Amino acid sequence: MLPPTISWADGRIEMLDQTALPRLRTVSVTTVDGVVDAIRRLVVRGAPALGVAGALGVALAARTLDGDALAEAAARIGAARPTAVNLSVGVRRALAVADRGPDAVLTEALAVRDEDIAACHAIGARGAGLLTELCGREPLRLHTHCNAGALACVEWGTALGVVRSLHEDGRVAHVVADETRPLLQGARITAVELASIGVAHRVVVDGAGPSIIARGLVDAVVVGADRIAANGDVANKIGTYPLALAAARAGIPFVVAAPESTVDVATPDGDAIEIEERDPAEVLGTGTVLTSTQAWNPAFDVTPHDLVTAVVTERRTWRPGT
Repeated sequence: MLPPTISWADGRIEMLDQTALPRLRTVSVTTVDGVVDAIRRLVVRGAPALGVAGALGVALAARTLDGDALAEAAARIGAARPTAVNLSVGVRRALAVADRGPDAVLTEALAVRDEDIAACHAIGARGAGLLTELCGREPLRLHTHCNAGALACVEWGTALGVVRSLHEDGRVAHVVADETRPLLQGARITAVELASIGVAHRVVVDGAGPSIIARGLVDAVVVGADRIAANGDVANKIGTYPLALAAARAGIPFVVAAPESTVDVATPDGDAIEIEERDPAEVLGTGTVLTSTQAWNPAFDVTPHDLVTAVVTERRTWRPGT
């Protein structure tokens, strides 16, 4: 059993350090600077978990700050990563009750946490039902990318929540997990989660994912999301778009599992989503390239809505491509 991704304990935020996985290590965060650093360094990552981290970060700040100083601290937390909308949603929710005092802020932040847990279980059940409708009741061969499990949320997960719900019903043959370059969230995190719940799985290099689908070795693709535009375009970890193209070519479902808080009605389409560019050293720091070589390191890509079979949230099944 894996420990909680993020929790509140005696005036501090406890985070499972996801940079250390598969080794388990917990980080205690007691300052706004610590919250911002943990978010930027991916100690905590995954859109739903970032929403909880943002809310708890404001609760931490509210213990010592108020007024403009608290608003400034909240703005710093909300800007720590730009693509995942859940972070700013969590920050805004906690900040909205700041005039009621720090206890009210903490209560609201914990409500964000509890709602995430409930949403993930609902997404898992709804997504499992959808895949049964689309693919039948035989055990499924599923493909996922990056990590959208319990460690990207508080518990259970979104895309892996769907896998878990199917697994509880004995309906998962195996899961193909892309390693997810350059930080290997699939190999380091998703594989750990799948092993912990006893799901048969294989890790493949990112470039192999579309070919695995083309060879008929996958029945459906299920992924998470960091932001979903109003028209259904989906921003997720870089490498998601090729899976959607491959799924469309193979005629298999491409399902996005995410909470309603990831749907950003203020963003009209994928062109309006800011794509985070991370340090090129994450790509080049392997010691295997020339020191003069440069790199691009976009953290996310956008899958157009017409390639999305369905978006599954805790409230609805949305088919933006139809």
